[in-house]
Amino acid sequence: MIDKLANMSLDEIKKGYTFNGQAECYICNICGREFDNGEIFKVEERFFDAEKMAGLHIRMEHTDVLQQLMSCDKKYTGITENQRELLNMIYSGMTDNEIAKKMGVAPATIRHQKFTFREKAKQAKLYLAIYELAFQGVGKSKELQDAEDEIIDVHSGAKMVDDRYFTTKAEEEQVLAAMFSSLQPLKLITFPAREKKKIVVLRKIAEQFEKGRQYGEKEVNGILKAIFEDYATIRRYLIEYGFMERTKDCKSYWIKNAEI
Repeated sequence: MIDKLANMSLDEIKKGYTFNGQAECYICNICGREFDNGEIFKVEERFFDAEKMAGLHIRMEHTDVLQQLMSCDKKYTGITENQRELLNMIYSGMTDNEIAKKMGVAPATIRHQKFTFREKAKQAKLYLAIYELAFQGVGKSKELQDAEDEIIDVHSGAKMVDDRYFTTKAEEEQVLAAMFSSLQPLKLITFPAREKKKIVVLRKIAEQFEKGRQYGEKEVNGILKAIFEDYATIRRYLIEYGFMERTKDCKSYWIKNAEI
């Protein structure tokens, strides 16, 4: 979900689902489940249209959009653990006095934090408006924008986001052309030493795995060995850089989802 946020409106993020006009369906932002527009869904003895069902699905399967959003890493939300706790208590309907008592602070401290939240929200809205105007362009055709300057999204499993992840589409294409002898099927010439190139290569290799599916270690090794002889090194870096996760006993591997 994190990678898709840039293309969603604030309302779509808050609702937890988006409408895909091309496919004519409502899509859950969290798990990707689709609800075809025009289809009627039966739940117990009640019937729902696609949009109502998408909202019901969020409540039934994912509990709460707020909790899903706040479970994102701090590098995306900017919210500390203490702030997350406070926001949860505010959301639950607790009064300032009740929150202050539970947190062991004065009610004035809670009121000040609420004021800080409000000011940050105002700042965030202004920033978002400036960002959208600057990057989307008012009255400019999207076709006129240079696709090569497009910045590649940081994958959701990234452990520490820094300059290594600042890569444009043009830079990515250059790295792929230099590092791979073939993209179909994928054949890696050499594993780069430079961090920035390493991330581009790992991102491409991670695309060879199906999201939402679990793989055994032998299956992972087989897929990676077809790409590069030193498959163990590739497997280790996929884990280290957060592209892939595995169980403690190393029996199951899966691609780190782009969703929350």
